[in-house]
Amino acid sequence: MEHGGTLVWFRQDLRLRDNPALHAASARGEAVVPVYVWSPQEEGKWPPGGAQRWWLHESLRSLERGLRDCGSQLTLAVGPTLEALLSIAVATGARAVYWNDRHEPAAKAASMMVEAGLRAAGIETRRFNSALLAEPGRVLSGQGQPYRVYSAFQRALWNLDDWGEAVRAPACLKPPSAWPPSVSLDAFGLLPQQTWYRNLAAQWRPGEPGALANLEAFVEKALARYPHNRERPALAGTSRLSPHLHFGELGPRQVWSALAGSERRSVFAGELAWREFAHHLLHFFPHSTDEPLRGEFARFPWRRDRMKLRAWKRGQTGVPLVDAGMRELWATGWMHNRVRMITASFLVKNLLIPWQDGARWFWDTLVDADLAANTLNWQWVAGCGVDAAPYFRIFNPLTQAERFDPDGAYVGRWVPECLDESAGNYPEAIVNLRESRLAALAAFGALRAQG
Repeated sequence: MEHGGTLVWFRQDLRLRDNPALHAASARGEAVVPVYVWSPQEEGKWPPGGAQRWWLHESLRSLERGLRDCGSQLTLAVGPTLEALLSIAVATGARAVYWNDRHEPAAKAASMMVEAGLRAAGIETRRFNSALLAEPGRVLSGQGQPYRVYSAFQRALWNLDDWGEAVRAPACLKPPSAWPPSVSLDAFGLLPQQTWYRNLAAQWRPGEPGALANLEAFVEKALARYPHNRERPALAGTSRLSPHLHFGELGPRQVWSALAGSERRSVFAGELAWREFAHHLLHFFPHSTDEPLRGEFARFPWRRDRMKLRAWKRGQTGVPLVDAGMRELWATGWMHNRVRMITASFLVKNLLIPWQDGARWFWDTLVDADLAANTLNWQWVAGCGVDAAPYFRIFNPLTQAERFDPDGAYVGRWVPECLDESAGNYPEAIVNLRESRLAALAAFGALRAQG
């Protein structure tokens, strides 16, 4: 048995380039054993949803191919994570385990438990930052408090600007004298039983090569027009990098490195900062995944209406732009950001259905479902989070369609029957937009008056 060497515990950092843990392990000059442990029970209330599981399956396949090109391979194990890592360390003689941090509450707790257990067994541990430009706690107000307003956070983040450039992937990785046992990827059971996920393969290319190709194409072809085209759901005007960032097939420092000069203060760079803001907030307010950040919203008179919630999920509300977005989500695992805001506003402010119900559905169906971003964005729309939209901001799906889908191309693609009046198979709207808006204003206004 070879003594020495390092396990690299892959998590949401499924890439070889700009991977600090892998880079540090390789620099030791000893054997490197890449490991991925499937342990959804360690994700707390938020294990990966169906769309995420499909993406993870494909991303791990891609990572396996990349590691083989480096003369290495990926060891797969089923959790609990601590037991799996200890077993692999014994089998390989490894005396160190390196990994990149995650910042979701349950993932942080699992990491701390693993770290304590490994150290108790005499194994060295090192943690690195891979998922963010600045680790939580680095961007604080002058009073040492977390920012609760995005614009102030963004200014402070850009003032740091000290995260350096992305590092290269290792050319090769020294293998151990014998590889430890590994389960098959199929043993994880990641592919859902339903066949809907097969549509996703036609839309996406999970894995590091796909992420890098996507980034390059966006910078070359779409970045210059991003400020205008990003608001038009019928156009390919957004980066669609979010799932690659979520699974760590691409790191934010790589995206930053791809931007040049003034682009590092552009509208697109602001989206990168918004992502950072979401993770910083989740770090300081971990309860916000399920509870409103503004405590008074715990008293809000939300409605429980299963039939209307079902209609919203299925894109059968009778409101064309809302239905188009929900059908795009089901078919592709993704939805245009402008339409996400509109569909979310319709659920919480026209139907008065709890934002948590919408967050859960997005979590299960979005390939880019990120706990921090999902939480921040839903609470923003509902008006119960930090830097939230004011309660009187209620997106009107009809005027939004006129402004951002003026020729009806987006709606026509996903809800073609609404354009054919003779077909008679498009449902009537499940709610009157004007009346429901007034009801929402009254409910939110009453809550505000209570203080």
